[in-house]
Amino acid sequence: MNIPIYTISTKTIDLVARIAEKVGEIRGSGEYNRNLRLRKINRLRSIQSSLAIENNPLSLSQVTDIIDGKRVLGLPHEIQEVKNAYQAYEYMLEYNPYKPKDFLKAHQFLTSQLVKDAGQFRSQGVGVYDGTKLIHAGASYQFVPQLITNLLTWAKKTDIHPLIKSSIVHFEIEYIHPFMDGNGRIGRLWQTLILSQWNELFAWLPVETVVYENQQGYYDALAVSQKSGDSQAFIEFMLTAILQALEELPNKKITDIFTDINTDMFSKAELEFLEHIANYIDKNGEISNYRAQLLTNKSDISVKKYFAKFVELGLLQTEGNNKGRKYKLTNNNKY
Repeated sequence: MNIPIYTISTKTIDLVARIAEKVGEIRGSGEYNRNLRLRKINRLRSIQSSLAIENNPLSLSQVTDIIDGKRVLGLPHEIQEVKNAYQAYEYMLEYNPYKPKDFLKAHQFLTSQLVKDAGQFRSQGVGVYDGTKLIHAGASYQFVPQLITNLLTWAKKTDIHPLIKSSIVHFEIEYIHPFMDGNGRIGRLWQTLILSQWNELFAWLPVETVVYENQQGYYDALAVSQKSGDSQAFIEFMLTAILQALEELPNKKITDIFTDINTDMFSKAELEFLEHIANYIDKNGEISNYRAQLLTNKSDISVKKYFAKFVELGLLQTEGNNKGRKYKLTNNNKY
């Protein structure tokens, strides 16, 4: 059985410790488990971002409408990709991450009605190109079934931490390139699956959104690790993305941020929006209209309406104009 090559750096150890600490904080608060709406939004963010990495142009609101059974203006294959991904993620907790048949089943969900060999390992050579330049050649197709079997067998037996293991498996899937299409989507899904078996929180954590927002870094880390044959660079990138996704989860109540707020003045929807974006600003200093749309699954018009009300009431202040406008907490951080 082939053993993946990887180096566990000091940075990796530090990231694992910080992630584990953050997971403990979130589980201890219990807020995330109770917030079913936030979990749904994050699942849809994961789907939209994973598809966007593969050049699907549909927005988060369009993805939401498709899942809700509404009509959306988009190409048939783009819409089908959304439906497929939603089904694949919905079945996530039923997969065994160490069984090749479940690996193929997930690929079938992801690519159904899109490719003729959905759920089947490729039967020809494949490469990743930048224009006409070959960036990476996948493993010879004759060896793919055994390589995936060996990888999943190793993953089942190893006692390495799941955060590291899941990143290695993700990288090795991309390195082997077992399918003609859908390798990136299945790799990201399989890392999420392994992590969700360690802690169910990861089944709802939109790590894919952070990857999408740092897409060039994702490709660069893949390239460095593919060139060296050691997944260290990719492990460090993915752990950094996981930590960022965890840090973006709201973990404070609105009354912790605005100590004098009268919550009776706001609707439930307004409070949910304010809590989410205020948590983000509290951690990052500011937020843009676009970022607020991603976090809350609200339309541009709705976000502008909410922001206008909160600015008028003195909860938030603005900086910059038009597309460069940012929103910050007011200086006294109170209402």
